[in-house]
Parts: sequence; structure tokens; C-alpha cells
Amino acid sequence: MDRAIRRRLLVPLLCAFQIGIASAQQEPAPRLQPQPQPPTQAAAAATPADAPVSAAAERVYAQVRPSLLQIRTLVAAAGRQSSIGSGFLVGADGLAVTNYHVVSQYALEPKTYRLEFKRPDGGEGALELLAIDIANDLAVVRVDGKDLPHLAFDPRAVDGELPRGERAYAMGNPLDLGFTIVEGTWNGLVERSYNERVHFTGAINPGMSGGPAVDTTGRVVGVNVAKRLDGELVSFLVPARKAAALVEHARSGPPIGIDAVREEIDRQLLEWQAGFYGALVAKGWRSTTFGPYLAPESEAPWFNCWAQTNAEKTPKPRAQIDGSTCSTSSALFVAEDIQSGSAQFSHAYVRSSELNAFQFATFVSQLPIYRSAGTTGAWQRKRLTRPECEERFVAASPTAPALHAIWCARAYRDFADLYDVALTLVTQDRDHEALVSRLVVQGIAYDNALALGRRFLEGVAWTK
Repeated sequence: MDRAIRRRLLVPLLCAFQIGIASAQQEPAPRLQPQPQPPTQAAAAATPADAPVSAAAERVYAQVRPSLLQIRTLVAAAGRQSSIGSGFLVGADGLAVTNYHVVSQYALEPKTYRLEFKRPDGGEGALELLAIDIANDLAVVRVDGKDLPHLAFDPRAVDGELPRGERAYAMGNPLDLGFTIVEGTWNGLVERSYNERVHFTGAINPGMSGGPAVDTTGRVVGVNVAKRLDGELVSFLVPARKAAALVEHARSGPPIGIDAVREEIDRQLLEWQAGFYGALVAKGWRSTTFGPYLAPESEAPWFNCWAQTNAEKTPKPRAQIDGSTCSTSSALFVAEDIQSGSAQFSHAYVRSSELNAFQFATFVSQLPIYRSAGTTGAWQRKRLTRPECEERFVAASPTAPALHAIWCARAYRDFADLYDVALTLVTQDRDHEALVSRLVVQGIAYDNALALGRRFLEGVAWTK
């Protein structure tokens, strides 16, 4: 990154922060992982209310299976598969739905990879990419053929009227073992999430991404997309209405064109971040008390917050640390080595009666929240520029505590005006107490990063 770009990244925010700058200027001394998942088919034929569950699963499997696809990404030069996922036909003309992350290697590197499909009846061939939806991790593709078996969307799911507790079946080709059916429960939209996801209690395994989840009549209620790795049978679906909307978009317009995919991803990421970070700022902030300090926390409902303390540790630590971390589950899959769209803020209140001022300052500087100030996560040279950082001693106002501010930014190489940004703030007004606050955002336009960082800094204050 040249000097001009570096100054553009770093200077505006820190200059804006120097509203009540400390009089003595000094030189300054861290998902849901998408899993390939199987598709399922939708059709008619309701199940008798008193039918055994096993009999219903057997009937649904037989009904949906002909509409399923295994989607393979192959290294073009070698002809060997690099990844596998699932999909399902939604039109007799060969239109099919899958996850964006299933086809992302081809979408981003079409000269290196190619897409193929396999059907349960042994049919196979090339796939054409028609449309993508990054925010909802969806893609529409087309296979060659006519009068193909296909699924329909459940109107109740499209209209958001499917009741919690409804029996649902996820289908796909897990681990390349063959097409399977997984019985589970529809639990409605996930609460506290900016991106809409359906909580499905059932096992969705690698290889099933992009496959359908269907009701007892074989109609599509969602698209397999992810699972939690820290729980049992905690899986997620993209709502059916999102898939139905993308299919309609693909039918009504020209195909995206493989050479225009990166430009379309850029457009969608910029549009999504404008809505997300705009809503985040609009929701406002509240103050949380840490000793003599006030720290900012978002009022947005999409954050999950957890508290930490070392007060009960033995042997007794030389400094007590009480903290909190709030993060969103809004990350968007862009490529295998990069996600975008997540936000996190952390606070650590540190105090000690045993350490002298120098020892205390050294202790604080070695905290993980402080040591990671120069990064915003793993640095991927292929996708991101090297982090560029600037340090200043600033204050939000003449009555706010002096702060050591560290502002780091790195740019996305493939997408214009998108950055990962980290802001770390450390109070400088006490010898044996300090508040360390950190804001990390991914995939944000720089003007939005400036506004968000400024608001975060202004939220650090004294309690009185």
C-alpha cells in the first residue's frame, strides 16, 4: 500500500478524534462455518396425520430424491473435485438452487475451477451460474435438460407462516456418501440475528450445503446452509422466501455472466454493509459501567454478549480483570479464506493494588485485547492488504479520559472501498486502573468505519 493510500486510511479518523487532545503528545511506546449441505425436493401428496414418522420420511425421500443434485467444483486442469455440495431443481427447464459458498471457488476463479452436477439417476454435466445472493448465501444455476423433476416452495414458508415445531426433512449428499434424508424440527427464525436464518433441529453435515429442507408434502421450506460446531443438532436454513426471490430474479433477467461476478459481489457487499452499519448506528448506544469508566455498547439486538472475570482464579492474579465481549453472527461468506460483515466490541477493566505504575502499564500492554491491536484477524495476502496502523494520544472531549488510540485498517484487494478495521482504546489517566476497549468490524466502507469508530471513542467517559 503506497503512502498516499496509507494516509487516506489512517489520518481522517485520528484527526477527527483530536477534539480534546491530551496536552502532552507522546510517541506511543480476534463462526458459524458454512458446511456443504444436501438439497431436497418439494412436491405434493400430504402425509396422513397418523402415519409413522419413519414411513413419512421414506415417502418424502422417494418423492424428493429425483430432484436433487450433487454439485462438484473441479480443478479445471486436473479434472479432480475440490469441493462438493448439494442443490435441487426448481424448474422443468433445469433451474436449480444451491448455496453461494458451494459455487464460490468457481465464481471467483473461473479459469481455475469448473462446476459439474450429478443426479441420482446417474445423469451429469456442466452447470451455468445464473445469479448469486451473498447476504443469504444463495446461488441459482442451470443444468441442461427438459421436463426435469423439480420442487415447489411451500407457500407457508414463503409467507413466514410455517409454525414452530413443524416436522421437516433436510436432504443432500453428506461427505459424498450418497443422497440421504435427515428428519428434524422447524424452529422458526433465529432470534438476535441481522441476517434471517431458520433454526433447524437436525443433523446437517458437510456435503449437504445447498440441499433443500422440505415439509411432509415435499415442498421446500428452506435451504441447508450451516451448523453450529459447538452444539448438537443445531443447524440452520436459509428461509424459502429468499430462495424463491432469487429464482424469480434469475428467471426475469439475463444471467450474471462469469466475468461480472466479482463486480456483482462488490455491489452486494457494499449494499449490505450500508444497511447493516447504518442500522447499527441508528439503533444507538448505551453506557456500561466499569469502575470509574463508562464504556459504549450497542443497543442493536443482533449482538450476543458474554462477561468474563478472573476474580475466582487461583492463585490470586496480580491484577483483576472484568470484561465483556459482544459480537454479531452476521458474517457473510465471501471466499474460503475470507468472511465479511461481522462486528465485535470488547471491554476489559483492569486494576491492581500490587503492581507499581510501570509494572501495571507493562501488564496491560500484554493483555490479548491490547496485543492484538495491530490486527483485525488472520491476514490473507491474497484477499487483503497488509494492516496499516496509526497510534495517537487523544480524548473525545476536554472532560473525557485521555486515551491511547490505535487505529488499524486493511483493504480488500478484490472489492472496492471495503475494509477490515480495528480500533483499540486504552485509558491513560490512572496508574493502577485502566479500561481497554476494542472495536473490530469487517467488510465496511471507510466513511462508515470513521463514523462508527468516532462514536465508539466518544462513548468512553468517566462515570462522573
